[in-house]
Amino acid sequence: MQGMRFTYSVHLHGTLAANARGEYILPCAAAFVGVSTSNSAATNGTLEVGTSADRDGILDAVDVGDSGTATEFDQDDFNGALATAGNAYHMAKGVIFTWDLDFDGSAGTAAANCSLVFNFLEG
Repeated sequence: MQGMRFTYSVHLHGTLAANARGEYILPCAAAFVGVSTSNSAATNGTLEVGTSADRDGILDAVDVGDSGTATEFDQDDFNGALATAGNAYHMAKGVIFTWDLDFDGSAGTAAANCSLVFNFLEG
């Protein structure tokens, strides 16, 4: 049995002119298993994923994809200090899951029409 999967989705419309961030309180114990990202520009934007304890503790500065081509990061890609590559990151109910989008990376081209879909497995 796979268990209950759920997603947390974000869409940032238009060409971004500043960094963006978000927080989500987990409604149940869950394992973060990955994120799918895309945007419509050839960009240098980067994404960090973590918790309120360490905002880049699961994924640290990964590329958000280019020119409408989606990019997926799963547990094999986890590179933050809290996570172990190859393992889903487990969190208790009430943990604050966080994401930070650097809209242009190292002063590069800004992301546009950026979509983020975070994937979780309950339990």
